Parts: sequence; structure tokens; C-alpha cells
Amino acid sequence: MRFQGLDLNLLVALDVLIEERSVSRAAERLHLSQPAMSAALRRLRDYFNDPILAAHGKKMIPTPHALRLRGALRTLLTDVERMVSLSTQFDPATSQRRFRIGTSDYLSIVLFTRLVPELERVAPGITLELVHPSDAMMAMLDQGELDLIITPTEHVSADHPTELLFEERHVVAGWAGNPLVQAPLSEEDFLAAGHVAVEIGRLRPTSFAETFLRERGKERRIEILVSSFALAPEMLVNTRRLAVMHERLARAYAERIAIRFVEMPFAFPIMREMLQYNRTRSEDAGLRWLMDLIKQVTNHP
Repeated sequence: MRFQGLDLNLLVALDVLIEERSVSRAAERLHLSQPAMSAALRRLRDYFNDPILAAHGKKMIPTPHALRLRGALRTLLTDVERMVSLSTQFDPATSQRRFRIGTSDYLSIVLFTRLVPELERVAPGITLELVHPSDAMMAMLDQGELDLIITPTEHVSADHPTELLFEERHVVAGWAGNPLVQAPLSEEDFLAAGHVAVEIGRLRPTSFAETFLRERGKERRIEILVSSFALAPEMLVNTRRLAVMHERLARAYAERIAIRFVEMPFAFPIMREMLQYNRTRSEDAGLRWLMDLIKQVTNHP
């Protein structure tokens, strides 16, 4: 379809080329051959009379004109997605929709491993893309690049709707042979032990647990620092180290590897995991269906 001489199919290609800054990666993402994507880039260059991507050493970077186009392009594509969601009756059994969800590896383990089998049963054509949290995650939600994020209430945006998914306790985990987790743990022993800690991103470097511990002045010796919740349990085995961990994650790993967990030795707040979606998607029947399914899986052990 053409509008003022432009093949509108090229708009999606333009968006992905600017984001990926690579013809080959853009082709892979759009399930096109590299020659087809190269041809799309040539047509975009001809239409806009601009290189769109320019070589900079071994890298390709968007031109200033391409970056100016990006803002209007994201708004246009978001509006189109919204229009389609409003005008189409959603049928999970036949839908081929792709949902992009910003979520942590902790939730991938305790929630999405249970959701995926149910999704295969009731909506076999749907694709989920799980995007790891980053400093850019909220901007991606604002721009319509993510359909949904799942994050603690402290990190949600005031600009978009939120719904409570579940509440989570934290516990202290350690290797099953660690004497510190064989009986109730004292605060003194907790603070004196070596610890494994999780930090995410650079602008927002702390997890929910680390934020609370720092705010309360609970200084401890962090010996191992990882960027993944899934790595923390593995780092405890055959050591005397401890880790503050989500209870659901600790339970999941206690069934797989030699760790055990005990109660926190001092008062610790409940974490509230929230679903948040772009305000323009409030009437999106497909997204509403997915959120209801996530809640259903969460509330039925």
C-alpha cells in the first residue's frame, strides 16, 4: 500500500533498522532475507533522500534525519497498533500476535515457566518475547515498544495504568550445608556473613531487596555481585555465603539444587509485583486476555 509514493510496509522496516543499527539484525528480526532488507534500506534512502544508516568505523549509526523521523514513526506505529486492537475481535485460539513483555529472570522462572504450557494449550499461535529489565524499559513502554511490564510497585510509572499481580516475601538462602541456614538466623550473623547480591542496570542499579537494605543501613560484606536473580542461588552452593532472595525463587531452586532458606532476621517489607501497560492499550482485548491469563496462572499453584 502506498501513501504519497511511499510503500507503507517500509515504515516497519525503517523503525527496526533505526533500532537495530544493522541490516542483518533487522532482517533476522523481521524474518526477511538480508538482500530483501538491503533492498528496503535502498528504497528508504531514495524516498527520504537520506542515508538513514551511515557507516561509522565498523558500526552503522542512524543519521540525524533518521533520528528525527523516529519519534513520529513510533507514534504512528503505536497508533496503528491501537487501532487494530480496537477494531479486531481477539481470539486466542487463532491469534498470531506477538507480545513483548519487560520482566526479570526471577519472574521468568517462577511465573512464565508455568504460563508457557498453558499458552501452548489455549493459544498456540501466540509468541511471547521476554525482555530483560534495563534502564530503558520505561521509555520502551512509553513508546509502545513493550506491551506490558511486570515490576515492583516502586518502579512503576505514574503515567500508565497498573494492576497488582501478587505479593512476595523475601527470605535468606544459603547452601544446604551452610550452618547459618540450619536454624533461625540472627541479625548479627546475617550482617557478618559474606553475601551474594543482585544489581540491575546502571541508572537504577539496585533490586528491591538491595534498595531496602541500603536505606535501612544494613551493611554487610558483598563478596559476589551478579546481574541475574537466576545466578544468585548457584553462587551459594559449597560456600558459607548468604543471599536475600524472593521466597518463590528460593522454593523453586531448593527443589533443583542444594540450597535451603530461613526467615529474614529482621522486619522486611512485602514486595508488590505490578502489571503495567501503556495507557493507550486500555481497550486492547488481546492484552487484557493475556493479563487475565497471567493472573490466573499466578493465583493457581
